[in-house]
Amino acid sequence: MISSSSTSLIGLLCCLIVLLILPFPSHASDPDPLQDICVADLNASGSINGFPCKPESEVTSDDFFTDFSKEAATFDVFKRGATLGDVFGFPVVNTQGVSLFRIDLGVGGINPPHTHPRGTEAGIVTRGKVLVGLVTTNNTFFSKVLTPGMVFLIPRALIHFQLNVGKGPATFIPIFNTQNPGVSDSLTTLFDTTPPIPNKVLTKSFRVSNDVINVIRAARASN
Repeated sequence: MISSSSTSLIGLLCCLIVLLILPFPSHASDPDPLQDICVADLNASGSINGFPCKPESEVTSDDFFTDFSKEAATFDVFKRGATLGDVFGFPVVNTQGVSLFRIDLGVGGINPPHTHPRGTEAGIVTRGKVLVGLVTTNNTFFSKVLTPGMVFLIPRALIHFQLNVGKGPATFIPIFNTQNPGVSDSLTTLFDTTPPIPNKVLTKSFRVSNDVINVIRAARASN
């Protein structure tokens, strides 16, 4: 659980992060909204600019609030769990050009290398020690170990990761300038497509044998 003093710090810093990445509506990744609120109707088909709005007469106070106080389960192969604050987990962000998440990492857990094609990411570490790394398009690697209260920024679409390097669980809160930043996981993109990318493409790209590619595919299939 996060203490009351930590909660105050988190609230202040999250507000600052939002102000930093969203100084003007026109700078947001998403189009400007044309109404005050548009709580997403997730049962309707999506449109180009988010989901259709549910009738305003059905909007309640609860639509504007969500709970990030509970730790997400970290039982997957990466010891990683997520509480969603995008349009799918917090529908009120629909058309508002912002979303946020709570990411929990177990001991040794990792949020593997990935990109967010539709948004810039700014985040704050609230628990533990997290190594945050990113790679620019000229293949320069930047990284730093962050502790509670420290903030990071990942420019839109750059490959990055977060690794728990502490002795206990770690938590960070990423905020995006879009309701749906999307995610492209490097391993999933290469090895879990439907239909599969031909082995010939991967062996030539990585300069390894066909056996190596098959071992990677088998390891991912077992997880």
